[in-house]
Amino acid sequence: MPNKYVMTISRLTIDKLGVKLYDRVSAVIAELIANSYDADATEVTIEAPMDQFLARKSDGAVKDRGLEISVKDDGIGMTPDEVKEYYLKVGAERRRETGRGRGGISPLHKRTVMGRKGVGKLAPFGICEEIEVLTSGGEYVSEATSEAGEPQSGYLTAHFILDRNKIVQDTDSDFEAEVGSEDGKYRPARGTIIKLRKFSYRRVNRHGEFTRQIAQRFGIRSHNWKILTRDISPQTADTGQDSTERIVGALDVDTMENSKIEFNGPDGPTLIRADSSEFTTIMPTASSAQIKPGFELDKSFYPLKGWVAYAKKPYKDDLIAGVRIYCRGKIAAQTSVFNRGAGFLGEYTIRSYLVGELHADWLDEAEDLIQTDRRDILWSHEVGQRFESWGQSVIREIGKIARDPFRKSMVTRFFEVGHVEEQIQKAFPSRSHDEIRKRALSIAEVLGKSLRGDEVSDHDVVTAMIRLSVNLAPHITLQDELRTAADQESAIGMMGKILESARVAELSSFGRIAEDRLGVIRRLHELKDAEKSDEMDFQELLERAPWLINPEWSPVTQNQTFRTISKEFMKKIAKSGLDFGRWTGAKSRMRPDFVMLTQNGCVQIVEIKNRGHVLRNDEMDRIIQYRKIMLEVINEVSDPSGSSTYKDLHITIVCDGVALTGAQQIAFDTWKLNGELAHITWRAFLMRTTRVHEQFLEEAERQRELSDDDPSD
Repeated sequence: MPNKYVMTISRLTIDKLGVKLYDRVSAVIAELIANSYDADATEVTIEAPMDQFLARKSDGAVKDRGLEISVKDDGIGMTPDEVKEYYLKVGAERRRETGRGRGGISPLHKRTVMGRKGVGKLAPFGICEEIEVLTSGGEYVSEATSEAGEPQSGYLTAHFILDRNKIVQDTDSDFEAEVGSEDGKYRPARGTIIKLRKFSYRRVNRHGEFTRQIAQRFGIRSHNWKILTRDISPQTADTGQDSTERIVGALDVDTMENSKIEFNGPDGPTLIRADSSEFTTIMPTASSAQIKPGFELDKSFYPLKGWVAYAKKPYKDDLIAGVRIYCRGKIAAQTSVFNRGAGFLGEYTIRSYLVGELHADWLDEAEDLIQTDRRDILWSHEVGQRFESWGQSVIREIGKIARDPFRKSMVTRFFEVGHVEEQIQKAFPSRSHDEIRKRALSIAEVLGKSLRGDEVSDHDVVTAMIRLSVNLAPHITLQDELRTAADQESAIGMMGKILESARVAELSSFGRIAEDRLGVIRRLHELKDAEKSDEMDFQELLERAPWLINPEWSPVTQNQTFRTISKEFMKKIAKSGLDFGRWTGAKSRMRPDFVMLTQNGCVQIVEIKNRGHVLRNDEMDRIIQYRKIMLEVINEVSDPSGSSTYKDLHITIVCDGVALTGAQQIAFDTWKLNGELAHITWRAFLMRTTRVHEQFLEEAERQRELSDDDPSD
């Protein structure tokens, strides 16, 4: 007898096709909606407990909460025989079947069907254990009799329940579903209801987000197709409110003006064509680029329909960001750069702003190039590679044509977010400041064009750009006026404008310095009031801003003599064995417990203590040693000729009290009397430096107000 070769597929395959591929609620529901679309449904209603975990975890175990999700449609449904013939055949390719409602085109609305692999029906097993199917189809029967002998009419119904735990067994034997109570009866309307129960630990998103997730998965635009979502969560029922209902619409994407490229592919099924002559591409501006609405491969044309553009603002929403690719109205992939490698020019802008929607029905026509879970395309296939190259050429062209609109958009957003015009008007309020205001606005416009999408939303970046515009405007205006005056035979007529611009520039510069200094003073207050402030923090702040001690001091570049003095001073202290500091956090160098500065030929040693600290004898002993060693160094290093010589030494101590006795008290009082030492309390320290700079700002503001009252107004 001849051999028989029989292939046996274990029922564990269902576990891998369902559970392993679909683990998100929205993805599971989308598969059921696709089946409704293929069944010529005009309306699908999803009822789900929104913003809920479908199961709970307790003691490490997942426990069902008794919740339910249902998907109801008004499609052509199925009879019991059709369920057996088609629905219960896993992996049967619907487009090649010839029964009622089968094939690649739907019977009523002539839709190109989405389904192909025949495994979408198993998707719910990725989130639940039980699927109940109630479906009515076939021809309408006006006179029929139920099993109980009662007269009935309507559409014959199949009702059964699939249990994942019973199906998923390590066996190749047939599975027999549990029959439901409505099986064999007649219902007044055609359609299908699928109910899901006994869930895994999964969560349904909030109603609005769930609806948007469904919208993202379908690119269908039809007058006879509608998806509704209803919230049936327990809290909705507890409050006595009606179940909220939403219509799933198209995702709204705001695109940048003059950045959209449109591809007018075929209105019907976009299957592989012989040529591209019947399709066109619409460019937003004149361009020498020849971008076809699709690509050619092996003398065949693969058309595309849809659009690609830049968004008005960077989308952080994964549902919208990038180009969504649909096949027969159902999501097939989503890509931001068509797999272009990192590091190319304009990469950030493209990844942040590129949006689009393309329809390519040929993706699963001759060969299926869509991954089973519909998360991506098989780009490695030769068709996928050519599609990838076409997409990369499109985004390169988008980058070119959107460059100017993008910059314009950045400027607009910068002016809106930073209230630029109001800030510049506030900085230069007088009518005599017209030219300076115009210059500031033009500078701000140039700076705005340089911003990236994330920067224009960053308060610190925007504030810095506005400040720079305000600071530069008076100086550039003054420079322009001086240049104009130099080109004229007589500059007398321009003297008023020149002097006014110079005055505004000076006030602007010094006013900004004072504002910056007040910012440092605020930081000093924060350190002072902090519970765990460190003297090292004060010292580092003082090195950058010595004017905190004396408003007349300012950081200056150390000349060679002072650098030599500092270096020799530290060497002598190290040799003396004096405990003068501590290691920094990196343990790379010793940090002294004082700050050394220079001003007008005087070496300043500043020791700053925490708030409330009282100076002790041992600390005074160390200061006495500092003074002795520093005087030795000054004498050794000073230039005998008198140039670049440091002869004076002054010590400043910031602390709130003194508790000295004996020789230490005598030294302290003597130096203080001779003007060689200054003791400042924290209160006096802060009041003095704050008052000086506040007065400066007050005077700058007064001068600005005076300019508002000039005769030109």
